[in-house]
Amino acid sequence: MTGRGTNWVDEALREHEEHTAAEHAAAEHAGAEHTGAASRPAGTPSGREQQVLDRIERARRRRPRIREERITMSHGAGGKASRTLVEAVFLDAFRNPLLEPLEDAAQLQVGGARLALTTDTYVVSPLFFPGGNIGDLAVNGTVNDLAVSGATPLYLSAGFVLEEGFGVADLTTIVASMTAAAAAAGVQVVTGDTKVVERGKADGCYINTAGVGVVEHDLALGAATARPGDAVIVSGPVGDHGVTIMLARGELDIEADLASDTAAMNGMIAGLLAAVPGVRAMRDATRGGVATILNEVAVAAGVGVVVEEDQIPVRTQVRGAAELLGIDPMYVASEGRLVAIVDGGQAGQALAALRAHPLGEQAAVIGQITADSPGIVLLKTAFGGTRIVDLLVGDPLPRIC
Repeated sequence: MTGRGTNWVDEALREHEEHTAAEHAAAEHAGAEHTGAASRPAGTPSGREQQVLDRIERARRRRPRIREERITMSHGAGGKASRTLVEAVFLDAFRNPLLEPLEDAAQLQVGGARLALTTDTYVVSPLFFPGGNIGDLAVNGTVNDLAVSGATPLYLSAGFVLEEGFGVADLTTIVASMTAAAAAAGVQVVTGDTKVVERGKADGCYINTAGVGVVEHDLALGAATARPGDAVIVSGPVGDHGVTIMLARGELDIEADLASDTAAMNGMIAGLLAAVPGVRAMRDATRGGVATILNEVAVAAGVGVVVEEDQIPVRTQVRGAAELLGIDPMYVASEGRLVAIVDGGQAGQALAALRAHPLGEQAAVIGQITADSPGIVLLKTAFGGTRIVDLLVGDPLPRIC
C-alpha cells in the first residue's frame, strides 16, 4: 500500500501507459502479440490486461512508506493510509509471528490453552447516538473482534480518558450502558484505568478496551485461508452505523429513521461455527466497511474476489443518505455485521445458521472467491458493468467508532 494521494491502481495504470508504446514495439518486432493471441485459452487475460495486473501487484509489493510529515484523519479511517501507518511504523517496530497476520485478535498459546487477545480505542463523535453510545459500542466492538477470531469472549478491560468538565451524569450513563452490554454478551469487565486531562484536550470521553477469549476448536481462521470457490457472506444490511453517526452530528440537512446496528455478535458466530466446519475467515465490518475487508482477504490469500452489487443488503435510508454524501455503502461502517468467507459447498448451511439468529435474519451471499485477478476485488454493478473496488485513500466518515 502507499500513503500518497493517488492509489496503487492509478499508479499501476499510469506506469502501464508509460511503457505501452515500448512494449508494443518489442512485441511487434518479435511477433509475440500475434502468437500469444492465437495460443491464449479463452477466458484468460490478454497481454495488455495481464501487464496491468502485474504492475498492480508490483505496486502492492513495494515497501510501505509514509510520505506525509504529519498524521492526518485519513490515517485513522481504516483504508490505505491506515494500512500504511500500521505496516510502516507499528508492524516494522513490533514485528513478530503473532502480530504479522494483522487479524482482529492475536492467537496465543498459554499453557495448554489457546487464547485470543484484542484491543481497541473508541473516539466516536457524538458520544450518544440513535441506537447506542460510546459505552456499549466499546463493549460490543471488543466482543466482536474476539468472536470473529473464533474465540469465546470472556474478560474485558476498560480505560477512560476524561476531559475536565465532562458531566458525571453522562459518564454514569455510559458506564451503565457498558454494564448492560457486557451482561448481554456474557463477559465481565475485570480491570481498568482512568485518566483526566485538561479542558479542551479530550472531547469529553475516550475509551480504550482490551479483551481476552478462549478458542475451543481446531479451526485455523484467517483472511489468508480463503480459497477459490469459497462464498462471501454478509450477516445483514451494511452501513447502518456509519450513516447514523453522520446524521447524528447534525451537520447535514438529512433526516432518516435509522439507528446504529451496534450489537455483540458472539452468539450468532458461535452458532455459525457449530453448524459450518468450512468457515475460513470472519471479520466485523467496521472502519472501511465491507470493501476494506474484501481487499484484505484478496491480498492476504492471493485470490480474487467478485461481488454482485445487487446481492449486497443495504437499507433504503442508508443507500439514500450515502448517495447524497457521495459515498459507496460498501465503505460505510457497521458495528453489528460480519463478513464471512465460507467453503462454497457449505454456503447454504452458513446462511441457515446465520438466519437462525436475530442479528443474521437478512444474511446474504454477496460474491465468491476466484483464482483470477489475485489481490483484486471486482464489483459486478447493477448496470451490467464491472469495476475495481479499491481501498479508500481519504476519510469520508471520520470518528465513527
